[in-house]
Amino acid sequence: MSSLVVESPGLRTTVQDLGRPGFGPLGVSPSGAADSVALRLGNLLVGNKPGAAALEMTLLGGSFAFPEGATVALTGADLAATLDGRAVKMWTPQTIPPGKRLVCGSTRNFARGYLAVAGGVQVPPFLGSASTHLLSGVGGHNGRALRKGDFLKLGTPAKKILNRKIPKHVLFTLMPSKVLRVTDGPQIDMFSERSKTAFFRGTFSVSESSDRTGLRLEGNRLHSNARDGEMITEGVSLGAVQLTPSGQPIILFVEQQTTGGYPKIANVIGTDLHRLGQLRPRNIIRFERTSFAVARSLWMEQEKLLNNPAQLFS
Repeated sequence: MSSLVVESPGLRTTVQDLGRPGFGPLGVSPSGAADSVALRLGNLLVGNKPGAAALEMTLLGGSFAFPEGATVALTGADLAATLDGRAVKMWTPQTIPPGKRLVCGSTRNFARGYLAVAGGVQVPPFLGSASTHLLSGVGGHNGRALRKGDFLKLGTPAKKILNRKIPKHVLFTLMPSKVLRVTDGPQIDMFSERSKTAFFRGTFSVSESSDRTGLRLEGNRLHSNARDGEMITEGVSLGAVQLTPSGQPIILFVEQQTTGGYPKIANVIGTDLHRLGQLRPRNIIRFERTSFAVARSLWMEQEKLLNNPAQLFS
């Protein structure tokens, strides 16, 4: 069996797949790749199933050795990767000769880059998923971010890996955006017209205290008529935009708590959830209001594209 050795872990590099949905009633959030689209595309490029486990790197990539060699694909943020000092192309399969080292640097554009390896990263599953849940310390490799010297086993690669790439027009369609489309939240009527106008027409800065649990935003203070800014605790969804007593919104993300007692003004639509994972601290974002019908239509269009190799690859 081939392997991957972590020589330098970078910043909060973890093993992620598409997560473990369905365990919210047990208090377990899905976790999984912050940018699920980038993960899926990387896996498809190297002949894996879309949900195979790969490495997620945040802001700063790591250095990885492949004693037996491997075929890899880099997707998501551009981490200026090199192999023997030569730049490595993104969004296409790359062959790593035995004993060689892949070095990833600081991101040039977005927040998270993905390293998909033919055969997938092999770690013991937790509740059916290989994803690392940092907050609770489960899944992935020992429930934590990778460290120098970690040894990861790789699965058996596909017999034939096609030499293909993702064309620019497809990448443009799926490109991260700082305009997030949202539907109305369940407590939107608890907000004044002034606050709703400030939310839908204003801009917000992504706080440096954001993480995989949630993206804290900074902007004009919002107000709801919830008593003391809180309400009876209820289940919350991925992408929910809730308002804390501080008057600043938080977008719940992949390691979110599964219940909450703050009013929710909106919810990021499914098509844009992967874009949340590429937001960097101090990015300026805004929200665009849309309907449930439009959100459903956009989701179906995106899934149709991601499941159609003839359109995805060239």
